[in-house]
Amino acid sequence: MALKTSNRGAIDAFIVMDVMRAANAREALGEDVVHLEVGQPSTPAPKAVLQAARDALDSELLGYTDAFGVPHLKEAIAGHYKTTYGVEVDPARIAVTTGSSGGFVLAFLSAFDVGDRVALASPGYPAYRNILKALGIDVVNLAVGPDSNYQPTPEMLAAVDGDIDGLIIASPSNPTGTMIDGPGLKALADYCDAKGIRLISDEIYHGITFEGDAHSMAEFAPDAFIVNSFSKYFSMTGWRLGWLIFPKPLSRAIECLAQNLFISPPTLSQIAAAKAFECNDELQASVARYKINRDILLAELPKAGFDKLSHAEGAFYIYADVSAMTDNSLEFCKHVLKETGVAITPGIDFDENRGHHFVRFSFAGSTDDMKVAVKRLQSLSR
Repeated sequence: MALKTSNRGAIDAFIVMDVMRAANAREALGEDVVHLEVGQPSTPAPKAVLQAARDALDSELLGYTDAFGVPHLKEAIAGHYKTTYGVEVDPARIAVTTGSSGGFVLAFLSAFDVGDRVALASPGYPAYRNILKALGIDVVNLAVGPDSNYQPTPEMLAAVDGDIDGLIIASPSNPTGTMIDGPGLKALADYCDAKGIRLISDEIYHGITFEGDAHSMAEFAPDAFIVNSFSKYFSMTGWRLGWLIFPKPLSRAIECLAQNLFISPPTLSQIAAAKAFECNDELQASVARYKINRDILLAELPKAGFDKLSHAEGAFYIYADVSAMTDNSLEFCKHVLKETGVAITPGIDFDENRGHHFVRFSFAGSTDDMKVAVKRLQSLSR
């Protein structure tokens, strides 16, 4: 007799990880690869963070911490909101999490039940969709495009058939790098407040902006969930540490979930991360490099035929319409890797319905890599 299995695992793969595996396999054979597929910084954690970790290894027990994290890190995060956005955040409303992924799981589980409906932009980060589906929450895709800067609007929400229980936004966004300005965030906050829609704001790419600073939804919606991470701006992807700002009435529910699902976030990462907020000069140097990389791609990709590009205001991504080149972005990316050694990500990772006509470029790597990549892509187009 066959044993029972759950449908929760019957979700889509995170395709960028499959692309990275194929690129790594090519490298293992001694072939050259330029990585424009994975969205992670190519620099290590700041020096003060690394030193704090070394010191902790020599002197700390590194046992479990409180489920919501060590107090001094939560206080540092609260101070960051005061300094950066002018917003007072009670440290008691902050949960330090195992990456932003842990924050999303806690937010979704505490706010939504099976069968609830959560809207999100498409294209968008695939893990939103896949985590929601695994939890039995219905996904409402909002088909965004260049006309709305690839971001959702209150008008799109109003046009959805049926009720919506939640909305996820991301500014800057993955995969497009586009942002929602202050008035746009306020309009979404006001609409969700009027309609009783839970608002979840992914702010993981804050700090990495090129045309003005990002606004936090904490400025406009005090009851919104705010998710952030040390992975991107702070260059600490493998440290697996993020945070969640949550509505106060959900504090105990989220605490119980965190205790049972995760026990506590990684202790060594917490101790080290408290120093990250003191390293802005070092981190801003990386942002300056990202901008140079972005400008190279925006100038040179059209010469390779990639002439319909998202307006990358932040993060380290450009989303490209390749409908003139292919009807199958997955096979197209395989072809590009085989012929040029440049690894890029198919749009089907981010948009179930239209992604076969799009690809994503990550410019988180070195400037030399960007120069090499565009030359190879221009050669391919000929």
